[in-house]
Amino acid sequence: MMEDDVILKVENLSKQYRLGLVGTGTISHDLNRFLARIRGKEDPYLKIGESNDRSTKGTSEYVWALKDINFEVKRGEVLGIIGKNGAGKSTLLKILSKVTGPSTGAIKSKGRIASLLEVGTGFHPEMTGKENIFLNGAILGMTKKEIASKLDEIIEFSGCERYVDTPVKRYSSGMKVRLAFAVAAFLEPDILVVDEVLAVGDAEFQKKAIGKMQDISSQGGRTVLFVSHDMVAVQSLCSRLIVLENGGISFDGSVVEGVDYYMYSSLESDVNQSETYFEITKNRQVSYIKLKNSSSIASTNFFMGNSIHFQIGIKNNKESKDVRLALLIYSSKGEKIAVVGSMESSKNIFNVKNNDFSFNLEIMKLNLMPGRYFITTLLAFDSKIIEKKEECISFIIIEKDVYGTGKIPKGNYIVFFNSKWDLKT
Repeated sequence: MMEDDVILKVENLSKQYRLGLVGTGTISHDLNRFLARIRGKEDPYLKIGESNDRSTKGTSEYVWALKDINFEVKRGEVLGIIGKNGAGKSTLLKILSKVTGPSTGAIKSKGRIASLLEVGTGFHPEMTGKENIFLNGAILGMTKKEIASKLDEIIEFSGCERYVDTPVKRYSSGMKVRLAFAVAAFLEPDILVVDEVLAVGDAEFQKKAIGKMQDISSQGGRTVLFVSHDMVAVQSLCSRLIVLENGGISFDGSVVEGVDYYMYSSLESDVNQSETYFEITKNRQVSYIKLKNSSSIASTNFFMGNSIHFQIGIKNNKESKDVRLALLIYSSKGEKIAVVGSMESSKNIFNVKNNDFSFNLEIMKLNLMPGRYFITTLLAFDSKIIEKKEECISFIIIEKDVYGTGKIPKGNYIVFFNSKWDLKT
C-alpha cells in the first residue's frame, strides 16, 4: 500500500546477470530454473552470485548488478542517484523505465514514466525530428492532439527548428539529446527519468535542461530521477540523494552530505599518509598526528569549507602543569597561512599527569582554496618551547561549490570568505 504522496516505491529490488554470455546461460541452467518454477520453488541461481564490484575478478559467473534495493520517492521530489561507474545506476533506471525486468522485488508507481537513458532513445533514424516527436509522444501515451498542442514549445526549447524536417540520422548526438529531452519534459510525464545523457549537450543546453527540470518539480509537482557525475548539477537540482555502491544503497539522505560521502569514498586518498610518527626529544615527543574528515574517516583529502579533525598523540616522561601545542599551516609555496594554538582556546592550559595523552583539534571550516597544505607542530611544556617539527604532515583541499551557485571559486588565491551582500537605496 503506497501513501498518497509517494509516487514511486521500490521494494527488495535485485537484478542478477550471468557474466560472459548472452542470455541466462546454458540449457541445463534454464532447465533447472524451469523445474524450480513449476514446483513453486525459488530460482536456484538467485541463491548464488557476487556483489557488483567491477574492480575485482571474482570467482562466480553470476553477479548482482543490484541487490535488495529499497526506497520511496515522493511526488514533486527531485532524487539524485550517483555512484561510481558500474555501481548499478543505469541498471536501476532501466528497470524503473521497464526496459528490463528485475530478478526479484517489485516496483510500484503512479502515473506515466518518461525516460531519457541514452542518446536518441526511442528515435527512428529515418524519420524526421517532427515525426519522432509524435512517435515518442505516442509511446508515452499521449494523443495526437495533446502532442500537437505542445509541438511549438518542444521545437523552440530544443533549438533544432532548422532541422526539424530532417531525418534524425543526420543529427549530431547533441541535437538528438536536445530533441529527446524536450519531448520528455514538455509532454508532462508524472515521473521523468534522466540518465547521464545531458553531459552530451553543450553548456547552454545543460543550463536550460536543469532549469526546466526545476520547473517540472517545483511548479508542475512532478517527480524527477536524475543520474549524473556532475556534482555541481546534482547540488543545484536535487532535493535528496542516493549513493549506489557495488549494487546496493550506501547512502540515502541530504544532498550536501551525500555528495561529501560519495566524493570522499571516490577519492584515491592514501590513508597511510593520514597519520605520521616522529620524535622531537628523547624525553618528550609527539608520537603521531592523525587526520580525519567530517565523517570521522582517515583521509588526506578535504573539501573547501568542510571541517578537519586532528589527533596529536604525545609521549611525556614526567608530570607537566602547562602543556601547549600549536599547528602552523603553510601553503605548498611555503607561505604562512594561519596558526591554530591551544593557547588561543578557552582551555589554554592543560595539566598532564599521564605519560601518554593526546590533543583533539577540530577546525570547523577550511576556508582554503584548492591545493596542498603542510602542517608544522610547535610543542611547549611548562612555558618552554621544546622544538618545532617542520612539515610533519600534509593535506589536500579539493574544489567544491561552497556558495551553492553552481560555480566553483577560481583564482590564484589562498583563502575564501563566506559573505553576505545587501543593497540599500
